[in-house]
Amino acid sequence: MNRKIIKFFKEIPLKLKYTVFGFFSLFIIFFLLDVIYPVNTKIEYSTIIYSQDSTLIHGFLSYDDKWRMYTELEEITPELKKAIIFKEDKYFYYHYGINPVAIVRAAFNNIRTGKRTSGASTITMQVARLIDPKPRTYSNKLKEMFRAIQLEWHYTKDEILQLYLNLVPFGSNIEGVKSASIIYLGKLPGHLSIGEIVALSIIPNRPVSLKLGKNNEFIKSERNMWLRRYQKSKLFKKKDIEDAIEEPLNAYRREVPKIAPHLSYRLKKKYPGHKIIYSSLDFEMQKKIETIVKNYSQRLYFQNIKNAICLIIENETRQVKAYIGSADFYNEEDGGQVDGIMAVRSPGSTLKPLLYGIAIDRGLITPKSCVSDVPLSLSGYEPENYDGEFYGNVSIEFALSNSLNVPAVKVLAQLESQILIEKLIDINFKQIKKDQNHLGLSMILGGCGTTLEELTSMYASFANEGLYKNLQYVTESKSTSEIELLSKESTFMITDILTQLTRPDLPLDWSNSQHMPKIGWKTGTSYGRRDAWSIGYNKKYTVGTWVGNFSGEGVPELSGAEKASPLLFKVFNAIDYNSETEWFHTPAGLSFRAVCPETGLIPSEYCESDIIDYFIPGVSSMKVCEHIKVVPISIDSSISYCTSCKPKTGYIEAQFPNLSAEMITYYETNNVRYLKIPPHNSECERLMSGDAPVITSPVNENEYYLDTEDEMQIMLSCHASNDVEKIYWYINNKFYKAVNTNEKIFFDPPEGKVQISCSDDKGRNRNINIYVKYISF
Repeated sequence: MNRKIIKFFKEIPLKLKYTVFGFFSLFIIFFLLDVIYPVNTKIEYSTIIYSQDSTLIHGFLSYDDKWRMYTELEEITPELKKAIIFKEDKYFYYHYGINPVAIVRAAFNNIRTGKRTSGASTITMQVARLIDPKPRTYSNKLKEMFRAIQLEWHYTKDEILQLYLNLVPFGSNIEGVKSASIIYLGKLPGHLSIGEIVALSIIPNRPVSLKLGKNNEFIKSERNMWLRRYQKSKLFKKKDIEDAIEEPLNAYRREVPKIAPHLSYRLKKKYPGHKIIYSSLDFEMQKKIETIVKNYSQRLYFQNIKNAICLIIENETRQVKAYIGSADFYNEEDGGQVDGIMAVRSPGSTLKPLLYGIAIDRGLITPKSCVSDVPLSLSGYEPENYDGEFYGNVSIEFALSNSLNVPAVKVLAQLESQILIEKLIDINFKQIKKDQNHLGLSMILGGCGTTLEELTSMYASFANEGLYKNLQYVTESKSTSEIELLSKESTFMITDILTQLTRPDLPLDWSNSQHMPKIGWKTGTSYGRRDAWSIGYNKKYTVGTWVGNFSGEGVPELSGAEKASPLLFKVFNAIDYNSETEWFHTPAGLSFRAVCPETGLIPSEYCESDIIDYFIPGVSSMKVCEHIKVVPISIDSSISYCTSCKPKTGYIEAQFPNLSAEMITYYETNNVRYLKIPPHNSECERLMSGDAPVITSPVNENEYYLDTEDEMQIMLSCHASNDVEKIYWYINNKFYKAVNTNEKIFFDPPEGKVQISCSDDKGRNRNINIYVKYISF
């Protein structure tokens, strides 16, 4: 076998051997040069942002201030491909980067005329020159040929053609067919007509004399000349050519779209180096809402309210459909380039629905559960309602729909702040996570930092049966896992409350409007009237709005109800007016029961009426109502008895309201009449059990700094039970004064640690300590 092979090689002609060896050597040399001097096709393109329907919404210049937009392979239509190849390189698909025939022809013509009259550059060679521009010399032409072969070695023909269409110059700072198509013709390459394709194809060879927008008639005549050549070569159908010749050339330099600038800058920063970013935005919705927000903000401008923002989420996908970060991006005076959607602001009352939902899931409350809305002091924290009024005994439903502050603080105190904080951290409230060790009860009234993005995403969970997912800003985002923020049952109860129309935060102009959208919504106003929020949702969308000043300047007229809600309603009417989408269904795990209207608990034998309330079986409290207590009293109702002093005869059992100490204080302070328990039998020697007085001022373990030059005193006050008539105050174990229930008095404290004791006329006692220091201010 080996002899046959040797014999075969001996019989090969010597010239053929040298030829084969020469080609092999050239290949080895090329391979080594390709490794040592690799072709660099890493091009810095302009970043462009598309909407979900592939409409261009924003573009950014490349690092070298060029409009160099990336043309994708599917955007290169057959017509565009045929026109370019016919004009620039008819044998593009038949050569390997270099056309020897064209080179010989060009060399002959150039030598014959003594000057350069024709070129031999293929499309591949032009790409090589565009990638690495150099002066036109014969040595550089050889390098260009080498680069062309490299390109052919590493890339397909279609990829090389794509590179050419991305880099070909069109004058000024415009490079690539997509840039020229968008800027001069206002459309993407895939939508170009044959006439427009041919018009663009002739520009790169003469970008100075054929300047679109200035020399259109001349360009049109040149275009038609090439169209006739195409017709002669039967490149396109005759009818298509005739139509293209008659087609006007409406070309001029346009501005690249600048829609959704805040989100576009955000996406460009998040995806550095991306040539094309497909956002989740709805193009028509974005334009429409931008106009609504801008017009709405202009109407508020002369009230010194200078900005407004809006975020719209599609609930099913969690995709962001509209993103308006300020009323006017180009208004530098009022911070238009600030992205208000990401700005950390005080949320006002917007966290209350989540709080009540968590409390429902913990079995602490139901919608008809009652809580006292009266002056409250919790370790020195004394919340007040937005209107400065108190409403006494109210239901959770009423407290949420009227956005009462005291009930919310009470429920948070019962739940514990840390539970709410952990829920918010779970759903990516960044500032909450950062400040978690410094937050307390005030957070439910706005004493924390949140963003519109975080809040709107949270409310989108209410529209998705309590399930939270991260927002999607681009169409190709990977879906994230769901977090159960609330149960289906508690979410439905919260939504049922938030859809009620009998509430104070319904704007006056909309109270009787036929155009009131069917949504669940909640407003919020921050301390100092710096932020006005209104966030709402229906089955299809969740919309978040904020109105105010980026400077943080407060405005007396600013409130969520009167300034942010009208914008919210306008947005909903614009995107989902008279929506036929079905409303939320009652979850299977939710039931009804009769409860006492006084407490929201299961009626006892003493409850005279009942109302229907939602509850979650196995979760909601089954406690029986105790709003009435039976007390033995004398026949003339002058004294009351306990079990120790109750006579065998000569008494009656009477029903009295079982009021908390704070409710009694509220009634007494506001002269509200209520049924009081008669004074206890003075001859009774038993030490009474029950709740001792609650000292509301001063605050236990607090430090008090008093001015030595001012006669400053400290107030003493407490809450006492319904059966108490007298309160006795002691300072450092020395009797100070006896007063009537709920009467406030003042005293001059000694310096240092001071023990304060409060006893009622039943012998029940409570002690606290404070620390006093006198200083000169």
